[in-house]
Amino acid sequence: MTVHTLFPGVAASPVADSYARLGEVFSGLRISELTDIEQVPSGAGWVGAKDLAAGGAALDAFLAWDNAQVLRDYGQQARPDVIASFGLHRYAWPACLLITVPWFLHRRVPRVPVEDVAFHRALGRMTVRVREFACLPDDPAACLPGARVVPDEEALRAEVRASVAEHLGPVLDGFGPRMRRGKRALWGMATDEIVEGLWYIAHLVGEERRAMSELELLLPGTTKPYAGTAGFRELTGPNGESLPTRDRASCCLFYTLRPEDTCVTCPRTCDAERVRKLSETAAATA
Repeated sequence: MTVHTLFPGVAASPVADSYARLGEVFSGLRISELTDIEQVPSGAGWVGAKDLAAGGAALDAFLAWDNAQVLRDYGQQARPDVIASFGLHRYAWPACLLITVPWFLHRRVPRVPVEDVAFHRALGRMTVRVREFACLPDDPAACLPGARVVPDEEALRAEVRASVAEHLGPVLDGFGPRMRRGKRALWGMATDEIVEGLWYIAHLVGEERRAMSELELLLPGTTKPYAGTAGFRELTGPNGESLPTRDRASCCLFYTLRPEDTCVTCPRTCDAERVRKLSETAAATA
């Protein structure tokens, strides 16, 4: 797709550079933008976000992939709510990046309703149509069609929260009946997907500490419908080094398959075990 320049020195797409940078550092996700006249892809492995939100046959097919993966990799049948939790995570983690990466890298917050997003997880691809975005007054993209200028950083953070809620709210409604969790727990999962997705990408671009600070401001624990804070804290390694960690607002339920192998940010994982895992990871990547 060719993107034409509407104004000198300003790309026609306010998020193209952000998505390109994401693709450079994280090969597991490629994002393509759709024009106004292009259809959201379907079939051949694609699923529309609006179809997941509908909670019908498309969601059944989506979760069948997770069920088959668990049987193949762990040799056991997981509970239906565990399968649904895995499936939601595998969609919501990349979906949140559609919004948080442009905010973090370029201070632009796209609106991405479910009607304008599709996902192909086997290929690690998403398509999105951005019709509207928020930005700050000094952003050159403020002159683009669809721009909505907000006064300051806190207003822009509110746009991030609103955009993620607009997209994930219907998706949570679609997954919710299969997950045996209440609204607060579902939005706790959304909180975790926002934080852990951007935290990981920020590490890849060398700005982990900035991301941690900004995520703490984005999710201070008082912004409904989200449940919980960014949850970051520091542990001390065996040589006195600082080891950043966080406490998840929700549980991914992986312990139901491997009780002895909890995630490093899981509330069930004690600090001594976290230090061990984090130190091993740091040594392996040194």
